Amino acid sequence: MADVNRGNRPLSPHLTIYRPQFTSVTSILTRITGNALIVGTLLTVWWLIALASGPDYFECANAVMTSWFGKLVMLGSLWALCYHYMAGLRHLWWDSGRGFELDKAKTLAIVVVAGSFVLTILALLII
Repeated sequence: MADVNRGNRPLSPHLTIYRPQFTSVTSILTRITGNALIVGTLLTVWWLIALASGPDYFECANAVMTSWFGKLVMLGSLWALCYHYMAGLRHLWWDSGRGFELDKAKTLAIVVVAGSFVLTILALLII
């Protein structure tokens, strides 16, 4: 059955209408960092395969990993891992039925972002 009123109905609100909130940005960042971790993992697996394949192939892979680009990808992967970890802890907290009030949700979002940077710096200091 054709929808005759299709052109007269209001459209669903779009992202351009809403002002981004910190909690929505952290939710989107969680998805982005999850996918970014795949890239870092693939690069690390490639490096390990090259290590097992022989010195010539490893030399090429190691040159990529130790270049400024490789170091940048690994630093980004470290931050993404820390961010994803902190976001996972926030979701565990939410699974207990707590932290859904607007002020607490915003505070948790700030803690996730700040905590991810703190964990990344601590990891760099340990390494």
